[in-house]
Amino acid sequence: MVGGAQELWIYDTTLRDGTQQVGISLSLRDKLKLLERLDDFGVDYVEGGWPGSNRKDLEFFAQAAALRLHTRLVAFGATRRAHTAVERDSSIEALLAAQTPTVTVFGKSWDLHVHEALGTTLEENLAMIRETVAYLKAQGKVVIYDAEHFFDGAASDHTYALETLAAATEGGADWLVLCDSNGGSFPEVVAERTREVVQVFDRPVGIHTHDDGGLGVANAIAAVRVGARQVQGTINGYGERCGNANLCTLLPNLVLKYGYQCRAAEHLGSLTSLSHVVSEICNMPPVVGAPFVGPNAFAHKGGIHVSAVNRNPRTYEHITPEAVGNDRKVVVSELSGKSNLVYKAKELGIDWLTTEARNRLLERVKELEYLGYQFEGAEASFELLARRTMGSGDCFFAPLGYLVQVRRAEDGVPESEANVRLRVGGELFHTAASGDGPVNALDRALRKALVASYPEIARMHLEDYKVRVIDGKDGTASRVRVLITTGSGGDAFWTTVGVSDNILDASWLALIDSLEYGLWREHGAAPVVPLEVPQTSVQNG
Repeated sequence: MVGGAQELWIYDTTLRDGTQQVGISLSLRDKLKLLERLDDFGVDYVEGGWPGSNRKDLEFFAQAAALRLHTRLVAFGATRRAHTAVERDSSIEALLAAQTPTVTVFGKSWDLHVHEALGTTLEENLAMIRETVAYLKAQGKVVIYDAEHFFDGAASDHTYALETLAAATEGGADWLVLCDSNGGSFPEVVAERTREVVQVFDRPVGIHTHDDGGLGVANAIAAVRVGARQVQGTINGYGERCGNANLCTLLPNLVLKYGYQCRAAEHLGSLTSLSHVVSEICNMPPVVGAPFVGPNAFAHKGGIHVSAVNRNPRTYEHITPEAVGNDRKVVVSELSGKSNLVYKAKELGIDWLTTEARNRLLERVKELEYLGYQFEGAEASFELLARRTMGSGDCFFAPLGYLVQVRRAEDGVPESEANVRLRVGGELFHTAASGDGPVNALDRALRKALVASYPEIARMHLEDYKVRVIDGKDGTASRVRVLITTGSGGDAFWTTVGVSDNILDASWLALIDSLEYGLWREHGAAPVVPLEVPQTSVQNG
């Protein structure tokens, strides 16, 4: 750890800047949920939206006013329009209507934007900044001034860029925030310009960076290292174009590596949970390789790595996963060594793997992965494989075969029907069911055959179904991998895998594993006998 115990103020703009990302659209209820989660996490400022731009943001601020928050809720807006009296500017009126004690206004620092975007003079732009800030201060507001495109502006006309900050200071701004709005600056430039502003102006300085050059986090850290004390960003780095500085990466680096203090530091152990909640509410898939909070951030696959981690996690982990609320994960693959299997077996509660069994299991894993299996995302299938490898005990049921027929009716609607044969104990079951598709028909027929013997099957439901073509060189005859995620209520979910040249057969294998594993969870008996190879038949009408 380097650095000192200087205090930082964390400013989150997920609810405003983050929603500018393509694919993200938050309802009013979504925004209120996220506000409460950010408040619980200890964020100092939450930028709630731009009330002058849409009605939903105005309603958001009205409802948020009833919440008991520790965070400072901030309304965002622009300086007054050119040649318009500030007290008659409708966007300023909307900003005040939000009734937040703190407001953020942005103004132009780049002469190019003044001429091209605003279509006005440099002098008028300075007046717009100064008068807007002064007017808001006169209304009793804490004013954060965002110097938009500051680093590009300083590169174009250094003197004028500083004059815009002077105008905000003269108006009484409480914070001067330097924005890398195009996200194309380098850390050394950000550090040099920020250091100058910290030395010249008697106002605390903040930093707002974008990630268009992949340097959003690095640029924010560079600014903090030379005196910036407010850090703006979004959860998961959401934002326009390539996104904003990712607070999920920025915060752990600043707190754990540099030793900076902030209110959110006390809640860093819930950072991974916050990241996942935000991605879920925003309906965005989590980035598996995201630093600190991604599912793979502390995942180990290579056998040599796992062997070292078993001895000392510091060998391949720069922090403990618990520090950010994440978990260590060891995956099993064709790259695995015996250390992976030992670790994974312990994690799954299997402590009876002998050396001979480990060798046998390792060879079986490599053999199956050569055929296209992948157990990294299908741990339920791996657990069944490990238990079956021991060669003792009984399965809950023995699948004997299936027949699937798909026909296109006269009305053009396809019809699917599946027949399955299986044995439970000494009893033979032969059932049929129709479905919305062939896989759905197979699933229904299986459940129909099993539910009398195992009523708990009715609680198990398919949550997700994915098909991956393993190698497309053979076209429609290519081998496919099917992943099925099954749930049984609450947080109980498991994923299984099946591989075949036939998509129905791959689905059948994954379905068998999903129900077998679900029954094992319910009964605690290990189904460890290898499944019989099913006799399959597919007919298309």
